Amino acid sequence: MSRTMNAVLAGFGGQGILFAGKIIAIAGLIEDREVSWLPSYGPEMRGGTANCSVCLADDPIGSPLVLTPDVLVVMNQPSLDKFEGSVQEGGTVVVDSTLVQRIPELPGVNVFAVPATQLAEENGYKGLANVILVGKLFAETGFCSEETLKAAVEKCVPAKKIAKLPANLAALELGMKS
Repeated sequence: MSRTMNAVLAGFGGQGILFAGKIIAIAGLIEDREVSWLPSYGPEMRGGTANCSVCLADDPIGSPLVLTPDVLVVMNQPSLDKFEGSVQEGGTVVVDSTLVQRIPELPGVNVFAVPATQLAEENGYKGLANVILVGKLFAETGFCSEETLKAAVEKCVPAKKIAKLPANLAALELGMKS
C-alpha cells in the first residue's frame, strides 16, 4: 500500500509554520520517502500570512503544490477561513484553538482543536506552539515513526540554537499527549 500525505500548514509569519513544515519534510527524507516542501509567504513576512505545502509519498510526487490537502494545520483564523473548504473527506485538521475562535465541524473530516499557544506559554515553550501542533498531527496520523520525528526535530534546530533542542523535543511530546 502506498502511503501519501498532502499537507498544508498555515498561519501568520513568525509563528514557525515553515519550520513545522520542514520538520515533517525532514522526517520524510529520513524515512527515504518522496518529499516536497513548498513555502509561500505574503509580502509582510512577520505578521503577514505564511503557509507551506508538504507532500510525503512512497511514489513520485506529481506537483509540490497542494490544492486539496488531506492534512491541514492552522494557527490563525484567516488561514482556517482560507483552507478549511479544501480538505479532502477523511482528512485531518489540527487547529491552534488559542488563536482560532471558530473551530469548524467539517463532515467526514477529523478536526482536532489544541490550545497550542496557551500550552506553549504555560509550559515555558514560548514560540513553540508550531512544534506542539506537529506533535498532535503525529499522534493522530502517524505520518512517520516517533524515532524519525524526534530525529527530524534534531536536524531542524540549527546549531546556533542547539540550546533550544530540549524545549523543542518537550513541546513535541506535549503535542503528542494533547
